[in-house]
Amino acid sequence: MKSMIGVDVGGTFTDIVRVTDGTIETIKVPTNVTDTYRGVLEGAAEARVGEVDAFNHASTHGLNAIITRRLPKIGFLTTFGHRDMLDMARALRPAEANTDPGWRRSFSDVSRRPIVPRYLRRGIEERLSAAGAVVVELNEDQACTELEVLRRCGIEGVAICLLNAYVDGAHERRLRELVREVLGDIPCSISSEVSPLALEYARASTTTVDVLCKIIYGTYSERLQKGLAELGFRGDLNFADCAATLAPVDVAMAQPSRILFSGPAAGTMACAHLGRTIDEANLLCADVGGTSCDISVVTGHQPVVKTSFELEHDLVISTLSNEVVSVGAGGGSLVRVSPTGELRVGPESAGADPGPACYGRGGVEPTTTDAFLLIGILDGERFAGGRSRLDPELSRQAFERLDSRFSFDDRVRFSYQMAVNNVAEGITDVVVKNGVDPREYSLVAFGAAGPMMLPALLEQMPLRSVIVPPYPGLFSALGLVSTDQVHADKRSAYRLLTPDAAEEIDGIYGRMESAMRETLGADAERAEFVRTFDGQLMGQVWDTPFVPVPAGPITAAAVEQMITNFHDHYEQKSGNRFPANSVLGVTYRLNAVVPTDKVDYPAPPTRTGGGTPQPRRTITLRYLEADGLEAGEYERADLYLDDTVSGPAVIREPLCTTYVHRGQVATVGLAGELVITRAGTEI
Repeated sequence: MKSMIGVDVGGTFTDIVRVTDGTIETIKVPTNVTDTYRGVLEGAAEARVGEVDAFNHASTHGLNAIITRRLPKIGFLTTFGHRDMLDMARALRPAEANTDPGWRRSFSDVSRRPIVPRYLRRGIEERLSAAGAVVVELNEDQACTELEVLRRCGIEGVAICLLNAYVDGAHERRLRELVREVLGDIPCSISSEVSPLALEYARASTTTVDVLCKIIYGTYSERLQKGLAELGFRGDLNFADCAATLAPVDVAMAQPSRILFSGPAAGTMACAHLGRTIDEANLLCADVGGTSCDISVVTGHQPVVKTSFELEHDLVISTLSNEVVSVGAGGGSLVRVSPTGELRVGPESAGADPGPACYGRGGVEPTTTDAFLLIGILDGERFAGGRSRLDPELSRQAFERLDSRFSFDDRVRFSYQMAVNNVAEGITDVVVKNGVDPREYSLVAFGAAGPMMLPALLEQMPLRSVIVPPYPGLFSALGLVSTDQVHADKRSAYRLLTPDAAEEIDGIYGRMESAMRETLGADAERAEFVRTFDGQLMGQVWDTPFVPVPAGPITAAAVEQMITNFHDHYEQKSGNRFPANSVLGVTYRLNAVVPTDKVDYPAPPTRTGGGTPQPRRTITLRYLEADGLEAGEYERADLYLDDTVSGPAVIREPLCTTYVHRGQVATVGLAGELVITRAGTEI
């Protein structure tokens, strides 16, 4: 087995895991908000990166830049008369405006924080029909004039999205050549390569984000590669994409919009891999970090995968992604008083700098972490594996500063309860949205704050159990050594599925596979090629994605099988079947899956001579009950296979703490996981 490192760069901490011959080492360092790569290199040096074969990386670096609008200046080129498509977007209401009768869509640069200001969006004289025929030839002289305008504006990159270019990208390719002639060798993304799919706005949005990421990640990846080389690393550098599958750094940087949301997706993949190890097929996954709680679903050992996702309302990225819902509830969530005098927890966060008040870095507002410290669930002397010390007096002062009518005890207790309720509400929303029965699902609690908060949900939701995985504080990073390398491509072509369409569809898949084999090189022989398509019933306006496509040449018989597969898939998703309706093929997808080594969780030792685990000591948890709550304090390293711990109890480990409530039992499982159930419950 290869020696591997997985790195998950979060908003508060950078998590590093190293796997060598079945041994797992963990490191957690503060994220360098200004120069993210420096924190990564600091952790890599501590993990002895020069000795490993693979370095797998996930980061929110580009995501944070887009959300905060700390962006380079880029230009946007589109067909003349359509430069406002980035403003118009899809003209959909955001979810929070569905019940607001006064909501109106806003336009203009001032109100929408556009990622490309209007004066940098230029129209180009050209036009293709929906069938790919040239309606208006590309006016190269006019295009060069517009590019001169962008040159004088000092842009750093160009996004190109022409109407109907997904059918034929010739005009976009020629326009890219003109960009190089006029503006030099600057980053340039064209929609016919980045997102060759129908629907103009999603294609434009994806292409615009892609060129921003080329600039943002281009510098970042260069500094990271240089720093790793200086540390002696000579192995394979991979970036995780939004579905938490891996891509070599050169492939990832060719289309970096794929890697934008990789960190949260890695946690979902870690859960799926653990589920296969311990034979838990259905999981709700909740990663509670410093800033947010990222929630996802695994059914039948497979995450829910979408064909696109939103960074924010109407900022769409068309790439395969694990479905992850973020809730503003984490260890750094701020406790504040509303204008009506009520306590409120989140969604604002203290972040990494200054962080919670107890960090002693200048934060003066109380947070969820401060509440857990005052209660006694957190041990301030051993925080982050002993790297940091938390000051409970600063937490006390922060809560005392609140302008609230509640007593001090109530402020702390209510803050704890509201933090738990915020996560419970988010998980309930995900359960309802995905139509799953929580009685058939276990909740995986991970992230630094997850095992402290989420066992409480057993008292609020009908879950099978709450599972605390091995190394929960860095579990998302373990997802980066639990996944395969996957190369993905797709093409849109609206074609009625009839025997006559077989030749054209076969050509689409053939061209994609030839290009992919060339990219894969020697790995093509080890790859499994998986074909699917997105289709519609004739007359519908939405797609049913990921319908299986038979292997081998696409013949008339294969098309018939595609139609049958569509109706089967449609019935499974919607509960209805319309076999008399014709099927329209929309998007054709090809994945090449290259198997990689994955982490193995060593089985915990077996207790010999009988006996039960004993607490190191008994502690008093304050504020949860009027007279305090006596709880046993255990070390996770002292627990053996099939050991049970009855609550109330606190189980400590270097980078995380698990709180087992009264009436709950934690049992050590086959991979060292803690399975928490209500006392007397069998699963």
